[in-house]
Amino acid sequence: MKIPISYQEGYAKASQVDPEFADKYLEHTAIGDPLADSLADALNQSDSKNLNNLLRSGLKGTLSANDLKSSPEALRNFLEFYNHIPDWVDLNLYNHGCRMFHRNTRLILAGMVGGVLVEGFATNIAQSFFLTGRVRDKGVRRLQQNNRHMLEIFVPRGLEMYNDGWVYSVRIRIVHAKIRRLLEESDDWDDEYLGMPISSANLGFAIASFSAQLVHHIKRLGASFSEEERESFLQVWRYSGYLMGIPESILFADEEEAKRLMNITRICEPPPSLESIAMASSLLNSAPLIAGINQSQDRKKLVKYILTISRALIGDKLADQLRYRNSPSWGVLWKFRLLNKIESLLRFIKNEKNQNLNTILSVSNYDGSIVNLKLPDHMYDEQSSDW
Repeated sequence: MKIPISYQEGYAKASQVDPEFADKYLEHTAIGDPLADSLADALNQSDSKNLNNLLRSGLKGTLSANDLKSSPEALRNFLEFYNHIPDWVDLNLYNHGCRMFHRNTRLILAGMVGGVLVEGFATNIAQSFFLTGRVRDKGVRRLQQNNRHMLEIFVPRGLEMYNDGWVYSVRIRIVHAKIRRLLEESDDWDDEYLGMPISSANLGFAIASFSAQLVHHIKRLGASFSEEERESFLQVWRYSGYLMGIPESILFADEEEAKRLMNITRICEPPPSLESIAMASSLLNSAPLIAGINQSQDRKKLVKYILTISRALIGDKLADQLRYRNSPSWGVLWKFRLLNKIESLLRFIKNEKNQNLNTILSVSNYDGSIVNLKLPDHMYDEQSSDW
């Protein structure tokens, strides 16, 4: 097994802790997504407009058998992957996770931005985002797209074939493949040092974090849910990850396995880089804009508050590595939970039943048909066509 240079020191330590998962993680740093990568190559050809139309029909479920049969092999193989639904998928079970999501939406958004995404940027995941500028230059739109994805997969039956959560998850897979190809073709990406761009290892860690780590954070923020809802919430993310092309060999099966993968990933990954620091800063400074807060003073005040909550969630060690400003973290989450309970009580008294739905809609990219197959066509996001 060839180990990328940036992982060698961490892998040596991880092998002493959990050799099975250390080997698994490092093996997947060299694995992309063969089916989606082949499709991305086909979409680069001169007749890509026709292929794009065929793909759009395939994602809508309107592609005829004759058209499928005459389609390029890359498209046939890609779509045929989705004809198999794993035995562990239970769409009825996912309704419990949907209820949990919509009851705790505001806390989930806070846990995602202040906790999970920042922790993700503390790994080599930051490298692809930094090089492409996906958050640095067009941060608001990208974060809104992430929120839209969450909203769609947590709509009841959203992950049923051809429904919006299903389509959005598949679209993300195609976007990843397109960006992976652009990075591979760039002189800026060092595969000897970093491994495969947007590797299966990084995606396996990400989906584990979006589920198990997010549950951990929102619990500390005061979220309420049953064990049944907790398990369902994780399984929604698991199936979305499968649809996104994460191989089952690195896709968590349950919360215990997700935690095990996250633990070994943190040991294998190098310390936060300058790119990590830049991406974490960009993310947290974009948050007020997503909420529609444009006044400079109000933005600064909210960013300061978000940084305080984020430090309490991720811990002082990582916050210092990411160069957060110094601030006390003791009692911060207790105060947050208290204020949230008071606010929830006031909303109940005012009969504001749809506040959580209004929150997710207001911070999502809800600007048209979800079967939007516009893809990045340049490595640098600011030079790419809108997608």
